Amino acid sequence: MIRSVVRDHVAEIVIDNPPVNALPAAGWFELADAIRAAGRDADVRAVIVAANPELRAFQVGVDIKELAADPTKHTLIAVNRGCYETFAAVYDCEVPVIAAVHGYCLGGGVGIAGNADIVVAADDATFGLPEVDRGALGVATHLARLVPYKKMRAMYFTGAMVSATDLLEFGTVERVVPRAELMDTAREIAAVIVEKSPLVIRRAKESLNAIDPIDVKRSYRFEQGFTFELNLWGDSDELRQAFVDKRGAELRPGDESPGKKEQT
Repeated sequence: MIRSVVRDHVAEIVIDNPPVNALPAAGWFELADAIRAAGRDADVRAVIVAANPELRAFQVGVDIKELAADPTKHTLIAVNRGCYETFAAVYDCEVPVIAAVHGYCLGGGVGIAGNADIVVAADDATFGLPEVDRGALGVATHLARLVPYKKMRAMYFTGAMVSATDLLEFGTVERVVPRAELMDTAREIAAVIVEKSPLVIRRAKESLNAIDPIDVKRSYRFEQGFTFELNLWGDSDELRQAFVDKRGAELRPGDESPGKKEQT
């Protein structure tokens, strides 16, 4: 599911879970562990997070089928914690993290790319958050690091996608290249970092995190609280099951939360 190798002081961590790299709860923890281990390795000076190029997606979030199959919500708790751990591992990694994105980058994929220090993308890469359509919330924190604020809101509410070229224009993707050149491009950037002082680079990563205007870990955790709230209602279960069944969801006509009922 997660493959790791270190070459020339660069750790390459590859997500490989066909068909589209949706990760189950265990996969998120495995990915987080791989990234953290790479950052702790004194021989590593940069990390590349990529996906098997034979798959049509970089990463599309959680395994909806795994969630739909567990009525106890234990899997929901595990996968939310796993996503949190992975995004935090990318952000906290002691060395720069380069996300090499191809194909679909949705949900959790946006969380990885949004927290990465540098993003390179194939010219077929598309980014988006289908969270609202799946009865979940989250990752707006990370999408806001890739697109302008108003664009983030529009994408969040509508489920609209943006291309790698759009992100290049926004300045949040470093390069857009043909898919066949993606890993070579990521390695080229990593090689420049490798030639610099390892001590300085590690302190530079730490200092840049310290001056971020938003605490991304706290912000994402706050978003997750709304996902848990939604799962106390029926819409989240219905939206997930409808996705699994490949049918339209049967939803209630309005907001029936206690706070709304009390209003007159």
